[in-house]
Amino acid sequence: MTIGINGYEAVVSRFGYDPKTGLPIRVGSGEYCFELLLNLNKIDKKNNYIIYLPQSPTADLPRESVNWHYKVIKPRKIWTLVGLSLEFLLRRSKPDAFLSPTHYLPIFAPSRSFISILDTSYVHFPELFRFNDLNQLTKWTKYSAKKAKGVFTISQASKDDIIKTYGVSGQRVVVTYPGIRQGLMIKDKGLSMDEIRKKHGVNDKYVLFVGTLQPRKNIARLIEAFSKLNKSDLNLVIVGKKGWKFEEILAAPEKFGVGNKVKFLDSVTDEDLPAFYKNAICFVLPSLYEGFGLPVLEAMQYGCPVIASNVSSLPEAGGNAALYVDPLDAGDIAKKLELMINDNDLRQKFIKRGYVQVKKFSWEKTARETLIALEGLMIKD
Repeated sequence: MTIGINGYEAVVSRFGYDPKTGLPIRVGSGEYCFELLLNLNKIDKKNNYIIYLPQSPTADLPRESVNWHYKVIKPRKIWTLVGLSLEFLLRRSKPDAFLSPTHYLPIFAPSRSFISILDTSYVHFPELFRFNDLNQLTKWTKYSAKKAKGVFTISQASKDDIIKTYGVSGQRVVVTYPGIRQGLMIKDKGLSMDEIRKKHGVNDKYVLFVGTLQPRKNIARLIEAFSKLNKSDLNLVIVGKKGWKFEEILAAPEKFGVGNKVKFLDSVTDEDLPAFYKNAICFVLPSLYEGFGLPVLEAMQYGCPVIASNVSSLPEAGGNAALYVDPLDAGDIAKKLELMINDNDLRQKFIKRGYVQVKKFSWEKTARETLIALEGLMIKD
């Protein structure tokens, strides 16, 4: 069988490129697509693969081999809908199955085509998205979900949303949980707290948040909750790139009177990030909605106790290894922060549970389950 895959998200970054390596900064769908390609190449030597790209493959993607090929299609605006559509319309290549690890299919796609929808946050919180992004997500996802033979997603919560929103049969929606970035373990420099302090200006005692600065992450309410703690020796460190509608987030420290205790860092490398997890008192992800919430597992991997929202997919990611909060209640977030900060026995309990929870997830498992489901969906067709 020949499997075609849209590799756009793996090589084109919405958040820029690493100045040292020139590689894309991959988060969300970019990381999902990259890891899927990496691990399908690792586990499957039986099927043939054509990876469609708008530019040459990046240096960290698998090399071409007998069963693994890249096809670069001349870049065009709206590449997936237009560039790939022409590829299939003119029948330049004919994969037996085609997977687009994004919300979108080409207008002209092979009959056996599949997509990945990681979350439907744009349905729940349309006001948190820029108009053009919302318009694209709403219209193109609806078209693609109706056309696709199957839909892959990363949590049961997202599966339920997809079925409800698009009327897709539950048998056609497959959950394959994501894994943890092994690159973090490989690149980990093992920085000490002294080195973090000198390099990033971070004080010894801090609560950590990692994620893109956007309204859905609920960072402004986290800052409000942090301001209620009244702990002079404690800081809040927010690691993440600016996404969209981030102005309120950046203004929140001054608004809540903790301007000198909240530190924004947008240039933390994968080599340095593990040290932030290892040395934090706890990690907090108070999101209003998550397709999965990988930073929860990253924190657990490094022995950092986790506080997370009790909504959407986060209880699936955290299991019994996280302390949960109501993301709409700053008082509840503050209360749970206080509890985790002051109770060392509680912290140790969640650290131990976290190590167990992390073992349930891996990108190799994601790829293997994706391949099994892809072959099964084709048989059912």
